[in-house]
Amino acid sequence: MSKVLYIKANIKQEGESRTFKVSDSFVEEYKKNNPNDEVVVLDLYKENIDFLRQEDLGVIFGPKNDESKNNPKLKYAYQFAEADKYIIAAPMWNLSFPAILKAYIDYVSVTGITFKYTAEGPVGLLNNKKAIHIVARGGEYVNAPYEMGDRYLRTILGFFGITEVETLAIENLDVMGADVEGKVNDAINNASNIAKNF
Repeated sequence: MSKVLYIKANIKQEGESRTFKVSDSFVEEYKKNNPNDEVVVLDLYKENIDFLRQEDLGVIFGPKNDESKNNPKLKYAYQFAEADKYIIAAPMWNLSFPAILKAYIDYVSVTGITFKYTAEGPVGLLNNKKAIHIVARGGEYVNAPYEMGDRYLRTILGFFGITEVETLAIENLDVMGADVEGKVNDAINNASNIAKNF
């Protein structure tokens, strides 16, 4: 049995997010094919994820032991480390993703939990795991040099040791005359196929 962490980062109301229409369909199909797996939904806006403060640094960089597992500042890092698979649903905002996702990543980027320092440099602790990033974009950004969201996620996940990362991008949604509904429906079908083997 696998534990799947479904991370959602979009402030839009339920039913309005094009990203979530695709990612929710992905999760639904995944559950059909993996009924014994546990899927944990983490909506970052509902969690009220905040930025790290100076007083949090002692905990983030402090020792990791049985006591630290009960610290509320570290709960997201431990939860992230315990998962086997990750579904990250976040639209493109300003060439990247919503800032709340970066704030969350700061909470899970914790030495001794998701990575460690060695004499040879940092080493990821989350090997043999996989992730998918589902993202809606207004224009064409695949392979664009100024696309920073997917590139950053792949880099930080790789830093944690997660190298099997797939991207499902729904593009050109804000181009004048675009068949938005058709593009979203095509992406939903694509998501269903990918979910069967995720």
